[in-house]
Order: sequence, then structure tokens, then C-alpha cells
Amino acid sequence: MTDAQKTAEDTTLRSSGDAPPDPSLAPVPLLEPREGIPPVTTTPEGLAEVAAAFAAGTGPVAVDAERASGYRYGQRAYLVQLRREGAGSALIDPVGCPDLTVLGEAIGDAEWVLHAATQDLPCLRDIGMVPARLFDTELAGRLAGFARVGLGAMVENVLGYALEKGHSAVDWSTRPLPEPWLRYAALDVELLVDLRDALEEELARQGKLEWARQEFAAIAAAPPAPPRKDPWRRTSGMHKVRRRRQMAVVRELWETRDRIAQKRDVSPGKVLGDAAIVEAALNLPPNAHALAALPGYGHRMGRRQLEQWQAAIDRARALPETELPQPGQPLNGPPPPRSWADKDPVAAARLSAARAAVTALAEQLNLPQENLITPDTVRRVCWEPPASPSRDTVAAALAAHGARPWQIEQVAPVLTEALTADGG
Repeated sequence: MTDAQKTAEDTTLRSSGDAPPDPSLAPVPLLEPREGIPPVTTTPEGLAEVAAAFAAGTGPVAVDAERASGYRYGQRAYLVQLRREGAGSALIDPVGCPDLTVLGEAIGDAEWVLHAATQDLPCLRDIGMVPARLFDTELAGRLAGFARVGLGAMVENVLGYALEKGHSAVDWSTRPLPEPWLRYAALDVELLVDLRDALEEELARQGKLEWARQEFAAIAAAPPAPPRKDPWRRTSGMHKVRRRRQMAVVRELWETRDRIAQKRDVSPGKVLGDAAIVEAALNLPPNAHALAALPGYGHRMGRRQLEQWQAAIDRARALPETELPQPGQPLNGPPPPRSWADKDPVAAARLSAARAAVTALAEQLNLPQENLITPDTVRRVCWEPPASPSRDTVAAALAAHGARPWQIEQVAPVLTEALTADGG
């Protein structure tokens, strides 16, 4: 018998259908979905039934998705969980049902409730599900000033229930999915709407509900992120690689690894670790024998694999100087703040004053500084401030960098003061 099964025998524990516990007491473990674990929908016929049930439901729709990060290539969804009043909960297998457009259409313009929406929206969009409106319980928690905003912490602090979080990092591409994983997945959407309602009330009490609505609307309206330029530059340990020839080795090994990982549908890190890529770049081994002596290419790696990596290194070694990557990425915006004092001492003073002002305001409003205004926006306005800083011109500059109206209303006054006080 598992610990969870033993705990379930304790008659003092509640299902989520019971009255909410007193939040001043110890959190009540939530062990079972109120209608039990729903069957996993794997067929178009089953999907049509789920879509009809959710179309007939009422109110917001709790939505979550599970990926196989660290196990599979890419960020596709391997399980989608939903819950709605009148429809109950549903678990859908996107492997068996790769197109959930019919479900997205059935939900229509209902508000989606997600936790950390920006993590799940890309994989949901890939299978035909795009919200018209949403409520992000993690972001709501940040705006409301909660110190811990993970789903488990929020459910515990706001609703008084304890969720089991033991399966968050498992391989969700596993088939069939074990029952404990399915229970965990169903419980992730069990209380999302309850959490949403409580957070909406708290945000309204703090006078921040309109702020949250603007943030949620911005997330829902955001287009898909463009492909990252030169993703190989984000290899962990890249800061050690200084010379262009070494950078070429990182690029060649990274791209070779990516092709292999995509073909095998495994996480790139399972094909070759970042540390091994950097070791090869720093040492520039002349042959597979020398490569085998480096960390990450030891005795477990077969001769064929070694030769494949050595071939990538040799291609980089053979490149003409004109085809070697340039050090650093082309700057899109201001230089790193650490160089401001040398490049433009006046701008450095502006940035220092602006950072202090934004930090103080964020503390006063009881929310994280990065949610009040992004550090990048502050840097850009301080590097190239309006010619005549005023609340109107600073507000216009903030808007041009994507700040929401509520952010502009809060930040423009203190940022204007910081810019004018330091010679802006």
C-alpha cells in the first residue's frame, strides 16, 4: 500500500466536495477528484462527447497541460486536463487526439483559468486550443503580493488544501499513464476555478483587479514567440568560450545534437550534455581518440558516436575565418548595464535612480518589481530617454515598449522624477 493510499484511509481527510477548511488550521490533504479519476479520452468519438459536455457547462474552464520536458524533443502536450461546472473533469490524450480544435470551439469565448499560462499556451495552441479570455492564477498571486505562487502553495495558502506535487517532472509521454499520475493531473484542475474566485476577490480588495485584467488580456492577445536567433548561444557554460573557432565548434555540435534529438524524439540533453559540448570547444580535439578522453565522451560512448561528434568538430575546424560566428549577439537595445558607467555615466546615473525608484514603488504596492515594469523597459527608457522628460513623454515611451496602462499610470511619475533628477 502506498503512502497516498494509507493517507486516504484516514476518515478525517476531505475530498474537494466538502466545505472549505478553516485556513487557520493545518492544510487538508486533497487525495481524490470529487467525481473520481475521469477516463482518458483517446478517440475522436470520445473527444466529441467531451466537447459536447463542456459546451453545455457553465462558467470558467480550468485548463492545464502536461509536457515531457527533459524526456522528449520539443514542448508538445502529452495530456490536457479540463474542468467546468456542469461538465466535471476531463483528461485528453493529445497523442490519440492530436487536434483539439473541436474542444476549443465548444468552449467558445469562456474564460480559461490556467496557472502560469505562458508555459502551457504554446503547446495548447499547437493542438488547436487558443483562449479568447483567460485568468492566470500564478500571475494573480504575484500581483496580490503572495510570496509563493506555485500551484500547491497557492491552493494551500488561499483555500487550505494540500495538493500532492510528486509527479510534476515525470515522463508524460509514457503510455499507458499510471493511475497515480492521472489522479495528480485531475487534481491540478480540481480547484483552479475556486482559486480564481478567491484571488479575484483579493485583487479587488487591494484595488488591483483591473491591473490583472490588463495583464491577462495581454497574454491572451500575444502572438506566438518567434524562433530564437542563434539558439546555440544559450548553451550552458557558453561564457567560457571566447574564441570564434571555439564558438564554431559549439554551434556545429549543438546543431548536430539538435538534428539527432529531433529525429529520435528525445531531449537534446539526453543525446549530449551542454558541458560536453563546451569541453570539446575549449579543447578542440584533433581526433576521436582525443575526444574520448574529455568529460562527457567517456567509455560508455560507442566508436560510431565519437566519430559523429568528431566529424562535427572537424567541420568547425575547417571553416574559413569569414564563416566563423561573431562573438556575442548583435545588440537589440541598450548595452549591458555593467558597461554603462564607461559608455555613458549620465545614463548610468539615470538607471541607478530609476531602479531605486521602481524598487521602492514595488515594495509600496506589494508586488514583484518585474511585474510592476520589466527591467528591460526601464533600461531602454533610461538609455534613450525622451528629449524633454515629462509624465506625458515618459508615459509615451513606456507605452512604446509595451507597458500596460496600469503600469504606465504607476511608474511614469516616479520614472519621470528619476530621469529629471539625474540630468535626463
